[in-house]
Amino acid sequence: MAHIKQIERVDCLSHETLINILGTLPGALFVIDNAGTIVYANARAQAIIGAPPEELYGNTFWRCAPHLVSNSLYQAVQKTKKTREPTEVKYVSSSNNIWLHASLSPTDEGLALFFHEYLEPPHLQRALSWNEQMYRDLLESFSDGVTILSPDGIVLDINQRPLADAHLRREDVVGKPFTDLPAWSYDPAVQQRLRAAIARASRGETVRFEARIHPRTDLYLDIVLTITSHRDASQQVEYLICAGGDITEHKHIEDELRTLVDAIPQFVWITGPDGKVIYNNQRLIAYLAMTLEQVEGDGWLAGVHPDDQLRVRQTWQTSIQMGVPYEVEQRLQDGTSGAYRWFLARGLPVRDETGQIVKWFGTCTDIEDQKRIEEALRQSQEQVRALMDSSIIGIAIAEGEEIVEANDTYLRMTGYSQEDLSHRRINGVRLTPPEYFDITRQAHQELAIHQFMTPYEKEYLCKDGSRLPVLTGGVNFSFNPARSIYFVLDNSARKALEQRKDDFINMASHELRMPLTSVKMQTQLVRRRLARQGLHEAAADLLRVEEPVKQLERLTAELLDVSKIQAGKLEYVQEQVDLDALLREIADTMQQINPSHAIVVRGAVQASLLGDRDRLGQVFTNLISNAIKYSPHAATVEIDLSASPETATIRVRDYGLGIPRELRDKIFERFYRVAGLKQKAIPGLGIGLYIVAEIVKRHGGTIMVDSAVGKGSTFTVTFPLTRDILV
Repeated sequence: MAHIKQIERVDCLSHETLINILGTLPGALFVIDNAGTIVYANARAQAIIGAPPEELYGNTFWRCAPHLVSNSLYQAVQKTKKTREPTEVKYVSSSNNIWLHASLSPTDEGLALFFHEYLEPPHLQRALSWNEQMYRDLLESFSDGVTILSPDGIVLDINQRPLADAHLRREDVVGKPFTDLPAWSYDPAVQQRLRAAIARASRGETVRFEARIHPRTDLYLDIVLTITSHRDASQQVEYLICAGGDITEHKHIEDELRTLVDAIPQFVWITGPDGKVIYNNQRLIAYLAMTLEQVEGDGWLAGVHPDDQLRVRQTWQTSIQMGVPYEVEQRLQDGTSGAYRWFLARGLPVRDETGQIVKWFGTCTDIEDQKRIEEALRQSQEQVRALMDSSIIGIAIAEGEEIVEANDTYLRMTGYSQEDLSHRRINGVRLTPPEYFDITRQAHQELAIHQFMTPYEKEYLCKDGSRLPVLTGGVNFSFNPARSIYFVLDNSARKALEQRKDDFINMASHELRMPLTSVKMQTQLVRRRLARQGLHEAAADLLRVEEPVKQLERLTAELLDVSKIQAGKLEYVQEQVDLDALLREIADTMQQINPSHAIVVRGAVQASLLGDRDRLGQVFTNLISNAIKYSPHAATVEIDLSASPETATIRVRDYGLGIPRELRDKIFERFYRVAGLKQKAIPGLGIGLYIVAEIVKRHGGTIMVDSAVGKGSTFTVTFPLTRDILV
């Protein structure tokens, strides 16, 4: 038996005699080896522990004798083992408040520990009791749980806070490995973290970590555990102090905050002071499709666009090293779809009371829409710059009548220079000839009301006094209504072409009139002669020839009218015109020529108009002719007449092809024809309504059209009854 090795030195006594003597000692005797294992315990020691020899031998003294364990005793054991000299220690058992006197003696392979109750004089007991009480009061004064451990993790002492949480007694804990307590053994992962922390602390480190423990099955606590070491005079670790602070409420609040953080649209991240990611909110985890383990170190950079990674890494490292706020724009990849979106990442350092950075708190905000807007703005600016640099379009920006900015094309058109521009010498009024004041004023009124003006033709009075025909339009800046931008096209080539065309039409019309008149007269003369000679069939053939001649004569007359209108030379005669009589006369004539349609006249004006009867007849003849022409499958054309004290209104309605809404304003333009397939099949040059609109205008009237495709059109002409025509 190993327990007899410590008594072999007593040569004068037999083995049995020595065992009997030790068994009769009044104190408790333990013999332990260098590992702290019990190799002998006398009868008194067995009685104190309450266990037979077979339960003691081979087990650790600290685990088997919780009533005797204290930090003072542990330090005395370590001292005796180190110095190999006898040591004594006096202390109070925290289990039963009995004063103990322990004598420690080295043996060949361990120690002999002899305990007996302390019987010092009362005044010495009071002094020692006061010191012990101070230690106990100090230990219990901590609101945190405090445990004293041996360097290998055996519990030497513990205050009441963790015992109360676990519903344990001190003797249930003292002498046992700290890691085996239920609070830690509930979770093997947490238990392993504690073992590693004790090992580090036993080497002199101060270790701090957070953990969730379960003192009871119905209770969990979040704690922050700090383990520090106590050293002796030779700087050897004597024991460890474990302080566990309850942060359950803090963690609960933190969990609520994380729930809130998970609900906000931004991505939220937290890193340690070294930049290592310790938290990503659920939105960021879901977007990247990466766990915290995958983003460790530089792993999070895998979610950054390859073209952005170097810039982002350098910016982040600079912030960590300098402790300055972090801000960078980056593209992050959607881990599910693989698409990239732009985000603005911002991070701020969080410092403790000493100014040291303890963590970084940051967000990532989706700026994809903003970047698209910026890109669209950049492209728009490039397009504007290309437009401003255009050699075709003149562009000017004005404040009121003053031109404050213009491109080179505009300056070239008007003959002004950049110096003139910088000195505000270019003015819209000076650029406008007097005869264009009215149309220019109307355009600017439209601009003020609608924030844009319909492009119109005018002339510019250039710096050198020459005139330049232009087509111009403009819009107001929505952000600065005092400023307008004008677009100007040089219209001189088009005007010259139109003039040549008008000259040709005028010349052709004059040249055609005489031959047509001669053909018409000769045809009529021959037809009458043939009729007198009884050659009626030949006369009828010549009659059919007269109709195309008349059409050609009307076309020539219309072309000549167009030329006169363009030159401002269309002549008008002023006379009193009975509109009722004129309209019924025209209706009767058109009815005889066009028996396929019923021409119905309703109402009456019962007033005379001062105007040109032939020109007014030309207006309504054209409108009725068009109504018949563009309603080939309808049977009726309606003419409604009405009047007020100030105006006379004539409506010509058909039930034919109709006109698309977007083309209604264009039909009054010169040579314009509706582009539909059915309309193309109807002959004409597109000048009739142009002449009609001009005649109505010169009589002070208006003409409008209301139409629906497939349902027909209504042309409404209104004349003032008290106004002279323009001559």
